[in-house]
Amino acid sequence: MAAGAAAPRPAVTIAVESPLQDDLRELIAALNAYLIPLSPLEFQFKMTVDQMARPDTTVFVARDAAGRAVGCGALKVQTADMAEVKRMFTRPELRGQRIGAAILDEIERVARDKGIATLMLETGEAPGFEPAYRLYENAGFTVRGAFLDYPDSGWSRFYEKSLR
Repeated sequence: MAAGAAAPRPAVTIAVESPLQDDLRELIAALNAYLIPLSPLEFQFKMTVDQMARPDTTVFVARDAAGRAVGCGALKVQTADMAEVKRMFTRPELRGQRIGAAILDEIERVARDKGIATLMLETGEAPGFEPAYRLYENAGFTVRGAFLDYPDSGWSRFYEKSLR
């Protein structure tokens, strides 16, 4: 790739969809199964698909050419100026293809359209979360302290990004 050239985008489509579909339920179950061994359950702040279907949350789904759900992410509006990135996941066998980056770009675009000033997120602080750190830091997120009602437990890493 030439210097300064953008990395190619993945061969997926990303759309806003309801999480209340069988294949999305399966994808979220795969995400939960991936997370369970990484940190204590009391420090895992998962949204259920029912919570993801609430009006304050927009769910983004990446699908491959065959229509298979291969990744997801969500934007949860917390206040008029702040929203949270939630439930980011790419099937492990497809990681490295920039699917997560494409989903995060869509989340950021919709957040800007909604007039959100700041995006925040919480992810785990343990071995196994390194791909998440790279994704968020490459997208311009910076580490910050705990926010909302998340405990500062040592099991979470917090990020923010100004959209202004």
